[in-house]
Amino acid sequence: MGISFTVLSSGSTGNATVVTNGETTLLIDAGFSARRVDELLKERDLNGGDIDGILVTHEHSDHIKGLGPVARKYNLPIYANEKTWDAMDKSIGKIAEENRIVMDSGEAKDFGTLRVESFGISHDAAEPVGYNFYEDDEKLSVATDLGYVSDKVKQALSNADVLVLEANHDIELLRMGRYPWNTKRRILGDMGHLSNVASGEAMSELLTGDTKRTYLAHLSRDHNMMDLAKMTVRDAMEERGCFYKETEFQLCDTFYDRPTPWDKVSKRSIDPVHQPS
Repeated sequence: MGISFTVLSSGSTGNATVVTNGETTLLIDAGFSARRVDELLKERDLNGGDIDGILVTHEHSDHIKGLGPVARKYNLPIYANEKTWDAMDKSIGKIAEENRIVMDSGEAKDFGTLRVESFGISHDAAEPVGYNFYEDDEKLSVATDLGYVSDKVKQALSNADVLVLEANHDIELLRMGRYPWNTKRRILGDMGHLSNVASGEAMSELLTGDTKRTYLAHLSRDHNMMDLAKMTVRDAMEERGCFYKETEFQLCDTFYDRPTPWDKVSKRSIDPVHQPS
């Protein structure tokens, strides 16, 4: 069947994504109440009983708000590294011992024919991670909540067919916004969130003949807009000599209040044109 996914919701108010290959269905994060998670799943013709496990990126509340209730309601295993378990233990309540599964940063696990690999990212959490999903020759990569895209992260994301990548804020909108300076400094720092420009810079290096789509995720409702994010990302790519045809590569929307349509990861050759800067 191959890999399919839907970003159930993405933003500072909550995050959750579903990845499936038809045999195994995994939820990445549960940053909403259990009721809201159920509602979002229902919008994509799923229910909690269809989920086989929950992968955790990090312990911030917009990623684990409903983690404990959802796991208990559906008796689901939770996968997280040791430092993340320690950081979120008191927040999520009691979890059955058999459902407390340590997945080290950098570790890969096989769920039938679906392989899941975590990789470390830079964020102000205990040990935050992104995830790669592999099935046959398909690759889906998910990376949000990262202050910058390090060489190791670029290596982890390389040759993905589809990316879910953070484009959190427009730098000028954030600087002029209502947040206190300490919060702005945190967001702008290397352990904060990825700006539209930084996302575009990363994409200029990551876009290859394998990459068909990038979903821009975790947009700030106060300091960003999807049209602005896509324009800025594209401009940043072109400034670095990376040009593409929209029939061959697409920048795609995510939403804070509803799921993206189901998308299927499949191979399709494209030929982005890089010109020297």
